[in-house]
Amino acid sequence: MYLSINVIMITALNFYCLTMEEMDIFNEKSGGNMTEYSLMLSVQNKNKASPAIRDRIFCFRGQQVMIDRDIAELYQIETKVLNQTVKRNIERFPDTFRFQLNDHEKNELVTYCDRLAVLKHSAYNPYVYSEQGVSMLSAVLKSKIAVHISIQIMKTFVELRKWQSANHHFLQRMDHLENRQICIENKFDEVLKAFDHKGAVPEQGIFFGGQVFDAFIFVSDLIRSAKHSIVLVDNYIDEQVLKILSKKKIDVEVLIVTAYDGPYLDLAVKRFNEQFSGLKIRIFKHSHDRFLIIDNKEVYHIGASLKDLGKKCFAFSKLKIPPERLLNEFL
Repeated sequence: MYLSINVIMITALNFYCLTMEEMDIFNEKSGGNMTEYSLMLSVQNKNKASPAIRDRIFCFRGQQVMIDRDIAELYQIETKVLNQTVKRNIERFPDTFRFQLNDHEKNELVTYCDRLAVLKHSAYNPYVYSEQGVSMLSAVLKSKIAVHISIQIMKTFVELRKWQSANHHFLQRMDHLENRQICIENKFDEVLKAFDHKGAVPEQGIFFGGQVFDAFIFVSDLIRSAKHSIVLVDNYIDEQVLKILSKKKIDVEVLIVTAYDGPYLDLAVKRFNEQFSGLKIRIFKHSHDRFLIIDNKEVYHIGASLKDLGKKCFAFSKLKIPPERLLNEFL
C-alpha cells in the first residue's frame, strides 16, 4: 500500500517543489491561489501546457517510477514509439531502469488512479521507468523535448527524495497507522465471525442432571436447523418427543425409528400429522443408542432418550461418519 502514501507525498510536493522562477509565475498568474492555477511545464510553445509531472510518480517494487504512457505524453510521442525505441536499445535498460508491471500491480495502479482506468482492459501491462531509466530515455530519443522534459522529471525525482528524507518520521507514522488499521480490521472481522457462530450448535458436550431446559433448547435448535429431513432413532417415544419434533420447519420430513410399537403411537402420529404433517414411523428393534440425523448430512449421538433430556447426566457428540452407514442399517 506504499502507493497511497506516495500519492500523499506527491500532493505535498505540488507546492513544495516549485522553484523561485516557478513561484514568480505562480504568483503572477494566480495571485497565490493554487486552486486557480496549475503550473505546467513549457515545451516547444510557451502557451501550450503539458501535463503535470509530480502526480505521475508512483512506487512499485521499492522504486519510484513513471509509467510509459505518461512519459510518452510528456515527450509528445506515442507510447508504442517510446517502447519500440527502448527495445532497439534494450541493452541500456536493465531491470532497475525499466520493468513491466504484473497483473496485481496494474490493478493497484488502476484502483488508485481513475485517469488510468483505460488500462484495466488493456491487452498488455504497462512498462515503468525509474529515475535512471528516464535519464537514459533522453539519450536514446535524442530530441529537444525529450531532453527538456527529462530534466524536469529528474528534478522532480530529486525533490521527492528530499521530501521523503525530511519527512521520514511522518512516513513511519503513516505506516504505523496503516498497520494498526489493518490490525483493527482483522479484530473486527473476528468479532463478526464470533457473532455468526454464536448460534451454531456445539459438536459435543455434557448436560448434567437438572439441566432440563438447556437440553430441551439444544435439541430444539438441532430440529430447527433441519432444512429437508430429520431421522430420529429412539426406542422411547411420548408426547415430549413429539413436542420437540414440532419445532421443525413446515416442509421438513421426519422419520422416527423406534422399537416401540403400540396403538398409542399410531394415534399420536395421526394427530401430529393433522397439524404439522411429514411424520412417519419405522419399527426397528435392533438399536440400543439414540441418534439424530439432520438432512442426511449430520449425525449426532445422544446419550439419553429425548423424553428424558436433562433429567439425568448425559453426553452428546457429532459423529464423523457418513450418514448412509446408519441409514442403510435402519432403513
